Amino acid sequence: MRADRLVATLLFLQTRGRVTAREVAEELEVSERTARRDLEALAAAGIPVYSQHGRGGGWSLVGGARTDLSGLTAAEIRAMFLVAGPSAVSPELRTALRKLIRALPAPLRSDAEAAAKAAATDGTDWSRLPVTAGTPLLDALQRAVVDGLCVRLGYARPGSPTGIRTVHPLGIVTKAGVPYLVAGTEQGETAARPGAGPGSTGTGLRIFRLDRITSVELTTDPVVRPEGFDLATVWRELAAPMEERMRGATVRGRAEPTAERVLGVLFGGRLRLGGQRGDGWLDMEIDGPSPEVVAAQLAGLGARVEILEPVEAREHLARLAAELTTLYGPL
Repeated sequence: MRADRLVATLLFLQTRGRVTAREVAEELEVSERTARRDLEALAAAGIPVYSQHGRGGGWSLVGGARTDLSGLTAAEIRAMFLVAGPSAVSPELRTALRKLIRALPAPLRSDAEAAAKAAATDGTDWSRLPVTAGTPLLDALQRAVVDGLCVRLGYARPGSPTGIRTVHPLGIVTKAGVPYLVAGTEQGETAARPGAGPGSTGTGLRIFRLDRITSVELTTDPVVRPEGFDLATVWRELAAPMEERMRGATVRGRAEPTAERVLGVLFGGRLRLGGQRGDGWLDMEIDGPSPEVVAAQLAGLGARVEILEPVEAREHLARLAAELTTLYGPL
């Protein structure tokens, strides 16, 4: 007999006032016999639940008694449904939200329903490609994290064959719509071995990007959790090297004011634009992994931007221009 089912039964009683075993069975998707046994268990536990036989009978809380099991305030309920409502993509979550709305007191129920409809989530980018990993693999990893079980993970980095490794799943972090698994790896692995995501450390903790995971097989081996492990802290430590590499070089130049919006889309927080120069253009600084990478990203803006330094970026842009001229010919 599961405690969560007993809690759900009590919440259902509070909402409806009087219920039959059949109604409880339909609501919780169990047999009528199980529902009756749960109701009897609540009464045996000292909760003021009693049954009345005959026509119009059923199970009720004595004197309409209520038990506040959640302590949720109206603001907390709105916040929860604003987050969970748009994300209710799985049947289990949709069912849970539906049951919770029914269990809420009437004054709070309308707010919860409105909050659940106040936002939406689109899981694709503008090219209609999904930006999150497949649900079956994500579900399996979430179960492994919650149950504390090791998994055999199939993982393929771009340009590399798929490898199988045993990892200790410790948490899942979503960054900019892309989920990552934080996991401990077997002893003896080094940061140089393939399989790491944006970052890795010498402690055996690594990041695995979920859209590169090809298979998940749960084992019966328990997860070894580092002492004092905190997911948010570990994520910041693992992600820091990648963020530093993304700002490993700075390119300086000038840009036409008409290019400001495009530059903002391309580089976001890595772009710094100064005031207008004497020639009417804007001073420009861009951070990136290398001068060559930034130059390649700027190539599409043509003569609307000019790189002034470093020389490596100017030379790379000149090589790109020569290659394009050779391929397509002069105008």
